[in-house]
Amino acid sequence: MKHVVIALIALLSLHGGPSRAADLAPDPDVLRRLRALEPNEALNLGTANVIGDFNDVARRFELDRTGPRARDYSLKMVWAPERKRALFTGANHGRPHRLNDVWEFDLAAMAWHLLYAPDNPRNYADLGRDASDVEYRDGVLITRRGGPAIIAHTWSGLAYDPVQRQLLFMNTWSIKQDDYIRERGGDPAQRYTGPPLWAFSPESRSWSVLKATQPTPPAPAAAMLEYVPELGGAIWHSNNWRMRSTWLYDPAEKSWEKLAGAAKKNDFEQQAPSAELVGYHDPARRLLIARQGRGTFHFDTQRLAWTKVDETPAGDGNVPDGHDARNVFYHDPGSGHGLFVDFASRSIWSYNPDRLTWRKERPSGEPMPDGKLMLAYFDEAQGVLVVIDDVEVWVYRYR
Repeated sequence: MKHVVIALIALLSLHGGPSRAADLAPDPDVLRRLRALEPNEALNLGTANVIGDFNDVARRFELDRTGPRARDYSLKMVWAPERKRALFTGANHGRPHRLNDVWEFDLAAMAWHLLYAPDNPRNYADLGRDASDVEYRDGVLITRRGGPAIIAHTWSGLAYDPVQRQLLFMNTWSIKQDDYIRERGGDPAQRYTGPPLWAFSPESRSWSVLKATQPTPPAPAAAMLEYVPELGGAIWHSNNWRMRSTWLYDPAEKSWEKLAGAAKKNDFEQQAPSAELVGYHDPARRLLIARQGRGTFHFDTQRLAWTKVDETPAGDGNVPDGHDARNVFYHDPGSGHGLFVDFASRSIWSYNPDRLTWRKERPSGEPMPDGKLMLAYFDEAQGVLVVIDDVEVWVYRYR
């Protein structure tokens, strides 16, 4: 009887029946096994179902069978607290696809749910072989269904706003937009040139562009976007030649404020993390915590200042390297620690922000999957770290 309810719903969804994640019922057997999970124990929960309104593009790439899978520089998933599910979007480098689809994972129901079926695939440097679905409206290249016509990697530029109930994505990617605007009879001079912050509503299943008034930050690749409730918006941060600053987005005013930057008399460049970072928000300590390369960094959301709290010499195997192409880093509210997943070595590290110490965890129970395109997130409803290999689901309860 395992997963019978979910399987029935999935079958109905393929024949025009209910397909909304809200229609999914928790699997009692999954919940029982999660409750029985001991500290430092890992468990393979089995196979998740894949449901949704799949179009031809989704089926062409077998997303109806595998779910989204990890993508080049798109590994981050974000938790939607009111939905008690994790969201995912982001593009590959181009192989096998570049898609603007959006997914939701429900651990209690053991299901991947396609919320937004992809528009036509794009290429690395252009709009793809078939750009007939792309229009130029209100200064933006957009698909007829309202999705981003230009789709980027997420890097760490993905967050969730629980007040507006929107997935936030700094969708920064460089192609020759003006040429495509002219092809559609538009004026490139009227193009919106502010930061390409896009929002996706899981409830309405729709994309929108969050245009902002000046001043606005640059939009470098491989930067960090993270929602900070005590500041009432999302932090946007990088520290390299493209942007050496930390900004705050105010969703009510649709405006940006520079919080910290490389002024002549401060040490922002030395104290703040650079690009390709991974990190999370710690609400109890009011910190943003990031790992980049061999360094760990804290951003105090009250003082609005970064501090490099450690840097480990190369070759020291007692700490992990931080890079958004190989790692994800999430907050465990129960322990107050960070949980860092290294997909390359299939390992989990914990970070204690009070002692500034790292520890490699050695879970008991079943081993982590060894897939090449895995995703992971922390499920706050069930209190477990979740690693997903296509549709195989592995969970770990921290100490």
